Amino acid sequence: MRIDNEIKLDFKDVLIRPKRSILRSRKDVNLSRTYKLRNSGKLWTGIPIMAANMDGVGTFRMAEALRKSHMFTCITKQHTVEDWKDQLDNQPQRGPIRRLTAISIGTNLTEYSGVKSLIGRYEIEWICIDIANGYSEHFVDFVKQVRDDFPSLNIIAGNVVTADMTQELILAGADVVKVGIGPGSVCTTRIQTGVGYPQLSAVIECADAAHGLGGHIIADGGCTCPGDVAKAFGAGADFVMLGGMLAGHTEGGGEIVEIDGEKKIQFYGMSSDTAMNKHSGGVANYRSSEGRTVQVRYKGNVEDTISDLLGGIRSTCTYVGAPTLKQLSKCTTFVRCTQQFNAVFVKNR
Repeated sequence: MRIDNEIKLDFKDVLIRPKRSILRSRKDVNLSRTYKLRNSGKLWTGIPIMAANMDGVGTFRMAEALRKSHMFTCITKQHTVEDWKDQLDNQPQRGPIRRLTAISIGTNLTEYSGVKSLIGRYEIEWICIDIANGYSEHFVDFVKQVRDDFPSLNIIAGNVVTADMTQELILAGADVVKVGIGPGSVCTTRIQTGVGYPQLSAVIECADAAHGLGGHIIADGGCTCPGDVAKAFGAGADFVMLGGMLAGHTEGGGEIVEIDGEKKIQFYGMSSDTAMNKHSGGVANYRSSEGRTVQVRYKGNVEDTISDLLGGIRSTCTYVGAPTLKQLSKCTTFVRCTQQFNAVFVKNR
């Protein structure tokens, strides 16, 4: 046993200090990024905000809506190979969906065999290899296998929260490492296991480790508002993945119900009772649920949420004098605080 006494921070622990700026308007800020991916060798250009591969978020309808703003979607694992074939066969131009959408899998070899044929036939560009515990040796071996099978495939892998494992996954073949254990709004891993890492510090440390090798990271989880997304980019994240912030929209699907006069949609973690009952026949007797099920406010189409999100990040950039998203981390100074905002008139989310 050992205790790490170094202070670790979360989004709620800091604010971004404003600086003198020559920017006249939010419209002068460019949020597009271009990355050269370390292991595939490919270039990617877009706004590096991702919909998480969760039910109610990582759907094909959500991907179609986000593509209009050049944003990315990791499609949930529960969409089958046949679902992907239907989508791709009905796309007159497959370039945008290949460039801005990832197919998601775990480490199940049977599932992977079906995905392999799909990647080869349709020239899929992105795969997200996603398990809760990215520290498993078999996970690293699986990433190596996928890289060996597809040298030019863009590989996302995670989740981890430390510099050493970030580098190990990159050296194993991952182009982008997903960072975050337990910060999500419907994740209960920290409650059930006591395992985790404050998300802001995880992003700072993993980004530093990845960039030293020419790799990239995704800040996955913990963002509750556009300001948190800006903090993640300021901390060095190359991409930011959103679940709860994109839940409750028409594009996510799900049944709309009325509770106490307000329209709601069910949203749940992918390790929750709800998800496992739906997709795996229940919670196995050797494990426990590590997610919660909630009813979120129905927000209509996602277009307004996207506009609000991107507008907030552009405003952050004007406050610190960053003309591009690329320069935001260079212009960011975090100040520790005990209060984020005045909550007198804030209704509980």
